Amino acid sequence: MSNLINKKVAFYTLGCKLNFSETSTIARNLVNNGLSKVDFSDNADLYVINTCAVTREAEKKCRKVVRRILRRSPDAFVAVIGCYSQLNPIEIANISGVDIVLGNSEKFNILDYLNNLDKNAKAQIYSCDTLEMKSFIPSFSKGERTRTFLKIQDGCDYNCSYCTIPKARGQSRSDSIQNTVRLAQEIAKTDVKEIVLTGVNIGDFGRRTGETFFDLIQRLDNIEGIERIRISSIEPNLLTNEIIDFVQCSEKFVSHFHIPLQSGSNKILKLMHRRYSREMFSNRVEKIKSVLPDCCIGVDVMVGFPGETEEEFTETYNFINNLDISYLHVFTYSERKYIKGVDDDARDPVKTCSQRSKILHSLSEEKRKEFNNQFLGKIVPVLFENHQNGWLTGLTENYIRTLVPAHTSLINSIFEVKLIDHNGKYLKGELIN
Repeated sequence: MSNLINKKVAFYTLGCKLNFSETSTIARNLVNNGLSKVDFSDNADLYVINTCAVTREAEKKCRKVVRRILRRSPDAFVAVIGCYSQLNPIEIANISGVDIVLGNSEKFNILDYLNNLDKNAKAQIYSCDTLEMKSFIPSFSKGERTRTFLKIQDGCDYNCSYCTIPKARGQSRSDSIQNTVRLAQEIAKTDVKEIVLTGVNIGDFGRRTGETFFDLIQRLDNIEGIERIRISSIEPNLLTNEIIDFVQCSEKFVSHFHIPLQSGSNKILKLMHRRYSREMFSNRVEKIKSVLPDCCIGVDVMVGFPGETEEEFTETYNFINNLDISYLHVFTYSERKYIKGVDDDARDPVKTCSQRSKILHSLSEEKRKEFNNQFLGKIVPVLFENHQNGWLTGLTENYIRTLVPAHTSLINSIFEVKLIDHNGKYLKGELIN
C-alpha cells in the first residue's frame, strides 16, 4: 500500500448514473487510502475506467478511452472495471495497454489488486460468475454540490430479451431500509440539496428482505436536511397507485417520474419479455396526471428491435403522441452476443432505424416544448446547479431546465423564478426578489 501513497488517480465513467455513484464511492476509497484524485484530462499514475455494456457503442468507447490514456501517459496503469468487464473480460484484456480487468463484484476491492502500479505484460482478469453476486455494496456520488445519486438497489430478476444487465450485475438485491436511511442521513449532513434514488430496478427494492420500495420512500421522506428527493427510473408495473399518491402528498419527493416504455406495440413488448402492456402503461400515465397534473414524465423508447415493422413503429409513434408525457429518451436496439433468443437477422437496416430515431427525437422535442409552455408566466422554485456562458442553470422540481442571468453566489440554492421565455431545452426566467 505504501507504494500507492501520493500516486495520482483519474476516473472515466461510461453509462448510467448508477455507474457514476459507484465510481464516486470507489474514488473516495482510493483517496482515503493515500491516492490523490486528479481530473481525467490530467496526467495520472493510475486510470480507472468504469464501463457500461448496454450498447456496443459504450464498449467501443471504452477502447477509445484506453488509447487516449496511453497517448498521454504511456506508462500509466490502466484498470477497466464494471459491466463490460463482467460480460467480456477476455475482450478487454486483449486491448493493448490494459493492466487489470475487474468484474462488478471485484471493482469495489480494487485496492487489493494494486500492489504496485508497474505495467503488466498481459492484463490480469479478476471476475466472478454473476450467480455468486450476493452482496449489495452501497454507493453514492459526491462532488456535485447540488445533487447526489444514491444507489439503493442492484441487479435485476427480469429477463428482457434485449438487456445484458442481469448477466452483468446478477440478481436483484438491496440493503435494508435501516442502512439505506442511515446513508441518506450521512448525505443530509453535507450541503447537498437533492438526492436522486438510483439502481437497476429500484421498484424491486427489498425483494429479498421482506421490505418494499414504498416502505423505503416513506422513511426517506422524514429525513431532515434534504430539500428534494427524486425517483430516477421505475418500471411501470412497479409504479403503484400508493407510490403515486404518496409523491402527491410528500413535501420532499418531487413531481417527476421516468418510466421505461420501450415500445407502444403489445406484440413487440411481448417479444421483449416486458411485464406490462401498452394499456397498463397508459393507465400509469393517466393516474399520475390525475393527482399530479404538473408532473414531468420521461419515457424510454427503443427503435429497431428485431421484428419491429413499419406498422409497429407507427403504432408506437401514435401511442406516444397521444400520451400526456414530457420527453423521450430514444435508443436504438444494439445487437448483443451475450443475449440468446433474439433473431438479430430480423433487424431493420441501419438507415431505417436512424430515420425512426430522428422521428422520435422530433416528437420528444415537441412534447418537451408543449410541457414547458404550460409553465410560462408561472413562478416556481429552482435549484441552481451551474454557471455557464453568462447564465445560471438549474432545475425546477418537475425537471424543467431553467436559465437566469448569472448570479454565481446562488449555486446550490433554491430561489423563486418567474419563467418567461424559451431557449431550446431551457426556459429563461427572472429571479423573484
